[in-house]
Amino acid sequence: MTITYEYGGGLYVNLTNRCDCRCVFCLRHNGNKGSIYADDLWLEREPTREEALADLLARDLKSYPEIVFCGFGEPAFRMDDILWLSDKMRESIPELPPIRINTNGHANLILGRDVTPELRGRIDALSISLNGSTPEKYIAETCPKDGEKAWEAMLDFTRRAAKYVPRVVMTVVDNGLSEEEIAACSKLAQSLGATLRVRQYISE
Repeated sequence: MTITYEYGGGLYVNLTNRCDCRCVFCLRHNGNKGSIYADDLWLEREPTREEALADLLARDLKSYPEIVFCGFGEPAFRMDDILWLSDKMRESIPELPPIRINTNGHANLILGRDVTPELRGRIDALSISLNGSTPEKYIAETCPKDGEKAWEAMLDFTRRAAKYVPRVVMTVVDNGLSEEEIAACSKLAQSLGATLRVRQYISE
């Protein structure tokens, strides 16, 4: 079971395969098990928080530029465990590298509460999937279970999180985006207190 894996110099944490979206560009839906990231990120079961902590502390955490909760699912389904792990890692390693969460921004929708104040001092960066400048484009790209409600939840989460997390970035996947669409997404991200990053499309 792959709980932690290295990618691009960072240490990534794979806690869940659950997701409330079915993004058209997602590797999961093309039969991939992890592709360039790791050999197999499908979990036979979700690791407990204690198992994840043991796996993390077995690594030389200070040797990585950052620790990223990402994996092959939406990390927000394990948000309470992520915050617990952040606390435990910081207790064990005072000079811990920055902690980032790669998320679709649906945490508050999934958890039924505003979790953003709990991110303060625990999470250093957020990468939030935007993937469209309008609800229609967003839904077409991400196919969220909750439709337009998920779009509104993502925007609200970003706006709230920007008050508590030092670095908030919204992302779009460039699988043929026009310059006009990228500019519109950048303007929207800035209005929420975030910046925009254009991600390269990975097909396998």
